[in-house]
Amino acid sequence: MDYTTFVVKLDEDMHLDISDEQVLDNAGIRVTAVRLMVWRKIRHHFSDAFSLGDLEDSLPTVDRSTLFRILTLLTDAHLLHHIDDGTGSQKYCVCHLDDTRHCEGHVHLTCGHCHRTYCLPHVRIPSVPLPQGFIPEETEYVVKGICADCAKKIT
Repeated sequence: MDYTTFVVKLDEDMHLDISDEQVLDNAGIRVTAVRLMVWRKIRHHFSDAFSLGDLEDSLPTVDRSTLFRILTLLTDAHLLHHIDDGTGSQKYCVCHLDDTRHCEGHVHLTCGHCHRTYCLPHVRIPSVPLPQGFIPEETEYVVKGICADCAKKIT
């Protein structure tokens, strides 16, 4: 049997430095032109949480239902996670490709002025004591306030 050795480089954010095509393939997603275009836009354009509307604005040639189906596919594959930040618009954020467990158990920050939501992957949700027999299925932890950019404009 022939074994091939390869090296995976980590960038400064500790993300695996692999191609967009390889990310989709590794996640078990069949690579198509539209899926690849959407994934590239998400992975390289959105540094914070984004909504379906944000994605639709940045890719006006792709219809809304196609974008929604791709977002669902990427979320199911743990490349994205969704956030209910209380703004009334479902938000999504890219998971760290080297640790998709990043998608669970961390805090989000939502600005009440600009309505941007930020992922804080290194700030874990604190343990909450639950009543006997209760089985948690999902935990959301959103801190609402004013982001640094908006705070500068106010003062």
